[in-house]
Amino acid sequence: MNAESLSYIFLSAFLINNFVLAMFLGLCPFVGVSAKRDTAFNMSLATAFVMFISSLCAYGINLILTTYHLEFLRLISYIAIIASAVQLVEMILKKFSPTLFRALGIFLPLITTNCAILGVALFQTARQYDFFQSIAFSLGAGAGFALAIMLMAGLREKLELSKLPNITQAAALSMMLAGILSMTFMGFAGLGGQI
Repeated sequence: MNAESLSYIFLSAFLINNFVLAMFLGLCPFVGVSAKRDTAFNMSLATAFVMFISSLCAYGINLILTTYHLEFLRLISYIAIIASAVQLVEMILKKFSPTLFRALGIFLPLITTNCAILGVALFQTARQYDFFQSIAFSLGAGAGFALAIMLMAGLREKLELSKLPNITQAAALSMMLAGILSMTFMGFAGLGGQI
């Protein structure tokens, strides 16, 4: 059992070991949906919700699997949980906000294959977090994902108003911004913790 405090676990997942900018997980929606702040915010909420639900379910599933010595079923069980949570989010968005559903487009079902969400479930299991530590870890990871995608969206919107050379347009600019953000977040590594 790991004896880390809940605030340290949250801070570690939020800043120190940010899933997007320090571990490079979940880059597809990070780059693909971060063109506008509104869309990025909604995607970060959907992803954080799926992370939270998946983390809670993964904790319960892990207890059941270890009780019956079926640990080899962890990965497939976690993927099924994530896919189910994404389907739930999709149905809710389609019913209550069709415009947001269309704005997120293909990136909404791609939450299922977002490696950051699977990473939350696998890391909390490997670190043997208890129930409350799992909650703190998933909330920190979700908040960190939201922070990263909102920073990127804000920078991209601001740079749309600037006159830039043609060579730094579109994907090239996004990759340069992501690299600079990543270097800034690597500075938090000195706060403690390991990746």
